[in-house]
Amino acid sequence: MDNSFGTIFRITSFGESHGDVIGIIVDGVPAGLEFDLEFIQSEIDRRKPSQSHLTSPRLEEDQVKVLSGLFENRTTGAPLCLIIENKDIDFSIYKKYKNFLRPSHVDYSALKRYYGFSDFRGSGRFSGRITAGFVMAGAIAKKILIKYDIMIFAYTKSIGNIIDETRYTSDNIEKLVELRNNSLVGAINQVKSKSMEFLIESVKKQKDSVGGTIKCMVTNFPAGKGGPIFNRIDSNISKAIFAIPSIKAIEFGAGFKAAKMKGSEHNDPWILKNGKVQTTKNDAGGIIGGISTGMPIEFTVAVKPTASIGIPQKTVNIEKMENVEIEFSGRHDPCIVPRVIPVIEAMTANVLLDCLLIEGHIPRVFVS
Repeated sequence: MDNSFGTIFRITSFGESHGDVIGIIVDGVPAGLEFDLEFIQSEIDRRKPSQSHLTSPRLEEDQVKVLSGLFENRTTGAPLCLIIENKDIDFSIYKKYKNFLRPSHVDYSALKRYYGFSDFRGSGRFSGRITAGFVMAGAIAKKILIKYDIMIFAYTKSIGNIIDETRYTSDNIEKLVELRNNSLVGAINQVKSKSMEFLIESVKKQKDSVGGTIKCMVTNFPAGKGGPIFNRIDSNISKAIFAIPSIKAIEFGAGFKAAKMKGSEHNDPWILKNGKVQTTKNDAGGIIGGISTGMPIEFTVAVKPTASIGIPQKTVNIEKMENVEIEFSGRHDPCIVPRVIPVIEAMTANVLLDCLLIEGHIPRVFVS
């Protein structure tokens, strides 16, 4: 069906926005891995709601619980099952508008697909809340990749028309992480960050929403991984990223700018540096022909504005089959971009770990 992803490192998502729990089953985790619940919790804390006045006021503790797959704090090779409980549930507004097709929501598509049986509370399985499971799995993947000095870092590149055009390098990831973590919107440039915050506050007062872009960088991923046709690294990353609600586009390296460039401008010249083959720039985004080049993997994703807004909009009452106007209220983010950052990192980690397990670069058992 549509709830599992991956080949060896395989995740299965379950739960709904206003159900009892959100969870993830992670199969294929190498046995013998020392389990770091504190790190998983810290990753979940980065995406949970009510972090600031710029995010959803839904109050969720999002405490991670592990139900299986551990013995004496090490992975056993059996499936790991992780959950967080939904505590702050209020779906009265969803009952009120059950028969209204909310603009740019999945209501009509889900109605035609599931004949009215899908959970409509907070969009159910279609809610961004399911990504908490993605992050729990991604935290496990990250801890394994870190053992091989593979780092994954994402940040807010733009909110609305406010764009950070700086081309940051991966030479000092620790400093970039520090700057990003000091920003309410997950930006690196602190001046741009304040402008982004002001914009989000402005659209929030107008009962509107705004979108943006997120840039992701992966360092020290080995060259020669991936495949040329149906197992391309960029294809697999793209599929994983599009599993995240609100993602509308992805571009690797120069991306859409490549369409305006000449070959002499876009080509990445090869050089020898300190005895290592690399390129002078990275418009390919670290992937050529679907296979890693050894340069940093770089891509940017577009996140749409949150669909739930308080401005009156035209829609259809599907029960009465009549045109109506809706003014939807609820606990929603005026800009979802900052909370998507850890999800982007997590899904990238899940893909890359799976790739390295498939190719035997990472063992199935850690023996200490």
